[in-house]
Amino acid sequence: MEHVDFSLVDWSRAQFALTAMYHYLFVPLTLGLSFIVAFMETQYVRTSNPEWKRITKFWMTLFGINFAIGVATGLILEFEFGTNWSNYSWFVGDIFGAPLAIEGIMAFFLESTFIAVMFFGWNKVSKKFHLISTWLVAIGSNLSALWILVANAWMQYPAGMKFNPDMARNEMVNFWEVLFSPVAMNKFFHTVTSAYVLSSVFVIGVSAWFLLKHRELLFAKKSIIVASVFGLVASLLIIITGDGSARNMAQHQPMKFAAMENLYKGQQNAPLAVIGLLQKNHTDTIIRKQDFTFKIEIPSLLSIMAFQDANAYVPGVDDLVNGNKQHNILSYKERTEKGKISIMSLAEYKNAKKTGNDSIANVALTKFEENYAHFGYGYYANRDVNELVPNIPLTFYSFRIMVGLGFHFIALFLVILILTKKDKIGKKRFILYTALWSIPLAYIASELGWIVAEVGRQPWVIQDILPSIAAVSQIKPASVQLTFWLFFVIFTGLLIAEIKIMLSQIKKGPEPESVDLKTN
Repeated sequence: MEHVDFSLVDWSRAQFALTAMYHYLFVPLTLGLSFIVAFMETQYVRTSNPEWKRITKFWMTLFGINFAIGVATGLILEFEFGTNWSNYSWFVGDIFGAPLAIEGIMAFFLESTFIAVMFFGWNKVSKKFHLISTWLVAIGSNLSALWILVANAWMQYPAGMKFNPDMARNEMVNFWEVLFSPVAMNKFFHTVTSAYVLSSVFVIGVSAWFLLKHRELLFAKKSIIVASVFGLVASLLIIITGDGSARNMAQHQPMKFAAMENLYKGQQNAPLAVIGLLQKNHTDTIIRKQDFTFKIEIPSLLSIMAFQDANAYVPGVDDLVNGNKQHNILSYKERTEKGKISIMSLAEYKNAKKTGNDSIANVALTKFEENYAHFGYGYYANRDVNELVPNIPLTFYSFRIMVGLGFHFIALFLVILILTKKDKIGKKRFILYTALWSIPLAYIASELGWIVAEVGRQPWVIQDILPSIAAVSQIKPASVQLTFWLFFVIFTGLLIAEIKIMLSQIKKGPEPESVDLKTN
């Protein structure tokens, strides 16, 4: 690729990042709050206690507000694949489109069908049918996340496909490999459990506000019990899925792993930097290197985390860029040469097929297939190798802040649960304020997780196969800039509207029992 309009690439990436980050402000609360509401309604049906119905309806209302705005931003996100990333859509549309189609046909249809019963079926259907509808909305919401995350995981670890040289696009050959790849399954469970943590923090924080205001004390304490147990279980699962995510990353996206740890020189018994402060080192003229001003390490933990072996060799940025023959790691120069051969062989194959020269076509096809694993690197032949290295400081700091906040939430759930069980939570104003101000921290942690996942894999749209410079639509940068700012204004307006509506509903509180005398 001789000419690249980096203005177009940068603005297209910025617009997609803007849409995705705003969208994910709404998604995690939907995923977790749907289950919390289902648990609360289960308690109502089991006990016939009208207080549980009040609790359920209050949190259900907040779920509905968040769900509606989340759908609006999600639709725009999917349209952008066609408008801004049409080359990507052509290249892998047969694969990437399948899980998204299933999400729309099965999961979204399920939740959108039963959400009407969930909100408007009180006193119109039986208790049990209404409860089933609530659970189906929760399951449908999380199934939607499954298919979307399967599509995203495939971009990180393309599996179950074969390249069709005649059509110049990838085609699915094994749906089950796409669905059940280790990256897809781990990504799904890690993402949804993080959403459950955010939702639990949200419920606890709002309930803490009621306790601080000395309002709805029974409502608040019951809500805290459900949310703290749910959040604590989810937090423990996050530790397990986080470990799996790190291992998948080390094996399939070693550059992202090295950037996340600021590991420049690979090593055995690699230590994990728990915390550290980075500064630029200008002595290396080839690769942008970040030195540690200070760091606190745990010996050998990075090797264990990556390969479950303290003696395992973990490659660093230098190994991946310049190669390491001892550990069979090709340099980026070698990979760009192989990628260039793959791109040229594909062109030779198509020209030979047009002229009917099957012998030349077969030789070109063989050469193409031998080098296809490096196909995407061909776009970086004769380019700066730094373009293949992600933003290390952003990835490094995002990961550590995210993990640090995760441990904060675990401690919060434990303390809140113990104090509530002992009926002492109302007297601990510092803990209540901590819970309240942990709500924005949960959203920050959620966004940082996606920054690690997506910034860390740059410049790849599909790992090793299609970079962002080859995936964008050939449109004018000015068009993307215009829509970027339009979306920014619209999404910001939606976010402000949601916050105002949410705050208004929270201040109003659950409906008084006298308003809801009739129970189903």
